[in-house]
Parts: sequence; C-alpha cells; structure tokens
Amino acid sequence: MLTCEICGEELVLDKDMKTHLLLSHMENDMGCPLCSWSGVTYNELRFHINTTHKEKQDHDGAEGRGGHSLVRPSSSPTPSTTIVDSHCKQAIGLSRSEGSEKGVANGNRFDTIGGGVSLRTSNSTLESKERMTVSPQAFSRGESGGGRAVAIVEPTSSVSTGFLRSAQDSSRPTSRHCNAEDSVGVGSAEHTTVKQKRFSSPLKEKQFSCPMCALVCTDAFILQEHVELHLLEESPAEEAVLGATSSTEAASSSNSSVSPNSDLRLARRLQEEEKQRRKEQEAKREAEEFKKLQRQFGVDGRGGYRKQMERTMEKAVSRGVMVPADFHNKRAEMMEALASGVDDGRTRTQGVLGALYVYYQREVRDCVHVWLSADTDHFCSSEGDKGWGCGYRNFQMLLSSLKRMEPYTTCLSEGSVPSIPRVQVLIEGAWREGLDPQGATHFNQRLQGTRAWIGATEIYALCTSLRVSARVLDFHQPTGPGDTHPRLFDWVKQYFSQTGASGARLPPRVVQTTQPPLYLQHQGHSRSIVGVEQKKNGSLCLLLLDPGCSPGDVRKLLSQDGSTVGTAVRRLRKFSGNLKHRQYQVVVVDGVLSPEEKQTRVLNSRTLQAERIP
Repeated sequence: MLTCEICGEELVLDKDMKTHLLLSHMENDMGCPLCSWSGVTYNELRFHINTTHKEKQDHDGAEGRGGHSLVRPSSSPTPSTTIVDSHCKQAIGLSRSEGSEKGVANGNRFDTIGGGVSLRTSNSTLESKERMTVSPQAFSRGESGGGRAVAIVEPTSSVSTGFLRSAQDSSRPTSRHCNAEDSVGVGSAEHTTVKQKRFSSPLKEKQFSCPMCALVCTDAFILQEHVELHLLEESPAEEAVLGATSSTEAASSSNSSVSPNSDLRLARRLQEEEKQRRKEQEAKREAEEFKKLQRQFGVDGRGGYRKQMERTMEKAVSRGVMVPADFHNKRAEMMEALASGVDDGRTRTQGVLGALYVYYQREVRDCVHVWLSADTDHFCSSEGDKGWGCGYRNFQMLLSSLKRMEPYTTCLSEGSVPSIPRVQVLIEGAWREGLDPQGATHFNQRLQGTRAWIGATEIYALCTSLRVSARVLDFHQPTGPGDTHPRLFDWVKQYFSQTGASGARLPPRVVQTTQPPLYLQHQGHSRSIVGVEQKKNGSLCLLLLDPGCSPGDVRKLLSQDGSTVGTAVRRLRKFSGNLKHRQYQVVVVDGVLSPEEKQTRVLNSRTLQAERIP
C-alpha cells in the first residue's frame, strides 16, 4: 500500500500514485499539509517541507524503518559527483512502505515527491523532478551502518525546476544542501535558515506612495498619471503663491501650518508694504530735489538782495579786506538806496553803444554791415545779486534804453532805473493786476526778500504792467547743423535792419538804429542783444551785453586805444556756434499800450503763449 506524503491518501498501484500526484498536486496549487503555506509550485513546496518540517520527518523516520533513503540504484549504477548522507536523504523524503527497500534491491527507481516516494520504472520520465541513482554498495552500507548511509547521486539529463534545478548550476556546487565534509551529523543551521527565509517567505510587491495624497500604487506608471491629475487640478496662481511663501514659512516657523489663503494675504501685505516704502522713498527724493531747486532759484528763504549784500560785506571784514568803518558806511548807503528804490549806479556803465559805433566806423574792415541798437547802459551783477540777478540786470538795461526814447517816456513815470528790490515789487504788482497768474502761482505770489530767478514771462508781465507793448518769441528747437539757431540770427538781423536808411541807394556800413535792445533768455542765464554784424562771407554775429561781465571789462570799450577796445569787442561777439542751447526766448518791445489794450493783454495772459519760431 502506497501513501501520499502530501495529502495522506493511500493508493495500491504505482501508476495510480503518479496519476494522483499529477492531478492533485502538480497541476493544481500546492499547499503544505503541515502548515497553512500554499499557492506555490511543486518544487517550492517540496523544498519547504524538507527544510521547514525537517524535525517532523526525522521523528516519523525514527518511528519507522529509520534513516532509509528515497532513492534506489538505477539499472546501471554510476559513481556520482555529489555525496549525500542520510540526513540529506531524509530531507529529500523517506518512504514509509516496506516496498521501498525491495525496490532498492530489485534495482527499481523511485522519484522523491515532498517527503514521500513514488515507484516508477526506469524508463518513466517526469521533467519537473530530478532523478537520483544510488549504488547498491552504498545503500547496503547505509542500511547496515545505523543511519549513516552514503549515496552516490547522479543528476540525469532531464531538466529540473525549483531547488533541484538550482543545485545543478555551473557556478555553484553540485549539491546546494550539503557536501562531503558535512556528511556526518546535522547540516549547517545558518545554511538552512537562509534558504528557509528565502523560500518560505512570500515575495513582497513594490509599492509607490503618492506624494500629494494617501494613495498607494503598485505600478509606477499608474502613480505618474495620478500625480499629473493632481497638478492639472491646481491653478497657476496658487502654485506661485505657495512657492513664494514656502521659504518664508519655513524660516519663520517650521512647525506652523499656513493655509493658501493666509499665504496669499501675506504676499499681498508684503506687496503693499513694498509699494508704501517705494512711495516714501520717492517722496523723500522729490523733496530733496525740490529743496535743491529752491536753493538754485533763490526761493529757499535764505533772504534776498539785502541779506546777501550784508553777508558778503561781513565776510570781507572777517578776511581783513574791509575795515569795520567801511562796512557800516556801505551798509548805510545800501539801506538808503533800498529805501529810495533807485539803483545806486555802482555797476552801471554808460556810453557803451556810442563807443561801439565809433569803433566800427574807424577800425573794423571785415564787416559788410553793422546794426546797433539805441543807446543802452550796461548793468552788471553786484555782491547782492551775484548768481541770480541776471534777469533783473537785463531789464535795467532795457529800461535804460526805453527812458531815452520819446514814445516810452510818457508811460515810464519813474525817471531813474529802479533797484533790484524795487523791480521785484513791480513784478508783484503786475501779478496783482492779473498778469501771468501761472507765474505768480509758481513764485507763490512773492519775490521780495528772495533770490528767485526771473525769465522772459516775468519781463513780459512787467512791461505790460508799465503799458509797454512786448512780445515773447520762442525759438524752441535748433534749426541748423550742430544744434545751431540760424533762424534766430536771421530774425535779429531783420529786427535791426528794418529801420535803416530806406531812401539811400547804398545803406551805410555801420547803422545805429532806434530799436531798443532785445532780451535774450536761455536755460540758466539771460543777456541783452545790442547789435548784429554781417561779415563779408555772409555769416552773422550777435553783439551781447552780459550782466556777468565786470564793470572794468565793459569800461574798456570806452578806451581810446584801438587794441583795448578790440579785445573788449571780441567778448561781445557771439557767432552761431557759440549759441547751442536747445531753446532761446526773446522779449521784443514794439510800442506803447493804451489802457484798453493793456486790459486786453491782462485777460489774455491767463494762458500766456509765446510766438513759436519756427
């Protein structure tokens, strides 16, 4: 009677046992009869039983025949390459039937299955098992040696699987379970434990966790698609806010959790603070620049003509240039002149145009024509207005010429040229009449006691207030190569030449006209045009009186020495290449206004506009 070592079923015939093994155990899922391990292949189950339940098999073998092998010698025994002791034979499987010994004696072949044996003929083959042949001598020795039988194992040509297949790997020993040196006693415990752990433990599948949620995937490609869905659901704005605030959040508090809404509020608050800080910095910078402009244009409250004059004299006394007695005398004279409102004449030079007329008549031969304005006095800057009084001094030059001309004497009641503080008072009076309200707002309705610069519009308002007809011409852009203004030169020539001797066939070479001088304003400075030269090559040259010239330099024009006068005249000449400012404004006087015309101009000056050329 044959017994299946896997399920315990008893069968009579050998072929029935093989059929049972094929149908019940090899073609179906295997399960260990001694424990709950299942779902494995036949070879894995066989190795599991031989290694894990080894003590159980030894106990069963001791109760039976004791140490019998499952293998029988083949019909042609051949020495094998591996020696297996009784312990190894017991691990492969022990036969519980008495027929197993007879099978060995008769030369039959047994196949090990699990812990049992199945008898089959020498020509029967199962490719999922490994055949083993044992010599009769070795078996008989093992039977009589009390459990220390040595068998010669020879692998057949059939291809095995599982553990027995790995035993025949070319890179490893023929028997992976034991060798000849371990044939005595029990095998290595460590060797058995490693194999037991590898074959008894089920394989663990690799798992992939989603970094954005609690989902666990078994496939990397499924996890990739899942994460991409997460990314598509998030808006770009939220990602930007979270990315911007992540570093700040980590630095401030590593344990605190901040929601996206709070991060957005934090980002907006930081943005508002940055805007406020920029506004404050911009306001501070503008305030500093405004103060610089106030100092530059003399409206910073440091005082006007009188304070500057006193400060200059005090410095002269401290340096030892002026004695205290002279300081008090000059200060008294200054206070008297300021009280009268008349210029003290210290910076005034008369007879300049007459001297120029004589010079051109006698010395100059390279000019085809020379036109000079009416007689005009030169006024230069003093210690009280140095650096800011050019506009006032040019008005004094213009006024000195108008007072000598018959049409203007009726409207100019004051017989003398006013001082600079008095001119400031006259301009404030023009603003109160309604002239140039924009300019009045610019200066905050106040010029007295300041060092404020004045320009062409203030001269226009002052002339209109005095009932003198004036126009403002704006040469707003260069009209020639190299940022020059040839249109300005042509217009000045036309202005002075229109009153020449029209009845004469040939105009004289030097002409002193009855035209008043022209007020010329450009960025940062102003001068007076008192004449124009026309050279033989056709080029034009303007003659300018500059308030910046000292009285000593201007008075050289009055010298009887031709060379000295020539040197002084060269300082007055300005060719086209010498005037390269981007914009020039000219104030021209052309008559006297009636009260009605004055009122009309007062109304029109609310939006004061210059005549643009070109």
